[in-house]
Amino acid sequence: MKMKKTLLALAFTSAGLLAVPAVFAQSARTQNGGWFINGNVGQTSLNHGPYDDHDTGYGINGGYRWALNPSVALGAEVGYNDLGNIHPKNIFNSQPVVENGKSQLHGWTAGVNGHFNVSPNWYVSARTGLYGWKGHGLSNDVNPVRKGLNDTSWYAGAGVGYDFSNNVSLGLNYDYYNAKKDRVDLSTDMVSVSAEYRF
Repeated sequence: MKMKKTLLALAFTSAGLLAVPAVFAQSARTQNGGWFINGNVGQTSLNHGPYDDHDTGYGINGGYRWALNPSVALGAEVGYNDLGNIHPKNIFNSQPVVENGKSQLHGWTAGVNGHFNVSPNWYVSARTGLYGWKGHGLSNDVNPVRKGLNDTSWYAGAGVGYDFSNNVSLGLNYDYYNAKKDRVDLSTDMVSVSAEYRF
């Protein structure tokens, strides 16, 4: 099942990246296209298996968008994030949790994104793609075991924001990072504030 999800995410990402040159060829450059870099910081939450808590996470991202018209731009992106460390909950048959059982999750992203202006300044955004992650966490067992894992999965997110100029915007975002392997589920939600600069 996990392999099917990974292949599906790869197919969508590949299709989006293959469509980029065609989009560029048939659209003129407008104010919402071009290179961009953005960063975000916010609250992450993990509520699977032995975890039910939150922490602070951050990410940095960059790429290029092609303008379809003055209100719509689609692009490709790569980035890195660190989704924090979350303490386990103490529910294992009234026994102590594993010492040093905090979760750890970070990784690289590669995908596609869109920037859609609903007015001259307000916009909505969307993104999805592959998530190459590394992490540590407790397995979802009666006697949990801490494991170090890495894998490739997927991420997706959406946001709203305000363009202060052709180059600068601020936004509020929700992102989900899928990270499951060997009975360890580190899949994490993140609500964040972002700032973007377009060149």
